[in-house]
Amino acid sequence: MNPSATHLVLIPSYNTGATVYETVRGARAHWNPVWVVTDGSSDGTVEGLREMAAADPGLRLLELPRNQGKGAAVLHGLQAARQAGFTHALTMDSDGQHPAVLIPAFMRASTQDIGAMILGRPVFDASAPLLRVRGRRVSNWWTNLETLGAGIDDSLYGFRVYPIVELIGVMRRQPWMRRFDFDTEAVVRLAWRGVRPINLAAPVRYLRPEEGGVSHFRYGRDNLLLTWMHMRLMAEFVLRLPWLTWRRLTGKAPFGTA
Repeated sequence: MNPSATHLVLIPSYNTGATVYETVRGARAHWNPVWVVTDGSSDGTVEGLREMAAADPGLRLLELPRNQGKGAAVLHGLQAARQAGFTHALTMDSDGQHPAVLIPAFMRASTQDIGAMILGRPVFDASAPLLRVRGRRVSNWWTNLETLGAGIDDSLYGFRVYPIVELIGVMRRQPWMRRFDFDTEAVVRLAWRGVRPINLAAPVRYLRPEEGGVSHFRYGRDNLLLTWMHMRLMAEFVLRLPWLTWRRLTGKAPFGTA
């Protein structure tokens, strides 16, 4: 498979055990190149990933010395990717939830509209925890309000293609978006920037513990983080509302145009 000079797969990883190897192999089967950012992992997978990268020129490993959060790991990878000349990154989780088989379709959608962000719309099966399915509806409702209905179908699903320069730009302007708040705040701020969302359906796979499933989501801690995030975004949204409304009504850099 010839490597892409513009689009890469970026996988942040933290203590997911051997599942990360399956995720990386799946991504490499469908795309070249694939980069993995280990976020201070202490489960022994860094050594295995080093061996995989040494044997595969299409795989690159970036290592962070301590755990900083998903957003921080993604930002580290984005900055390195930009320096290497890449323009877009497809992010996917290392825990086996995201469908590697759909990487080519998401990348094609991105190359056909390079100014857009390509967002996965999750298709849940019986393995999905009911609390998480219901809880994301709340976050999606707030996201729809904060973006004046920009067209974001799901604010939390991390299987996405981002334009690198635009995402680095919004992350550098504030200290948030470094942990579980990354996925939602990224799409809100990119929509404010005028980046158009394109939504594509994608299945979600929740592995049971006996299948190697690992989740770092904590209902209390992370829901509090999301609540604080939406409070911040709403406060900023109120300040932006006159400009966002004028932009929508006049068609000046409207939603739908990068």
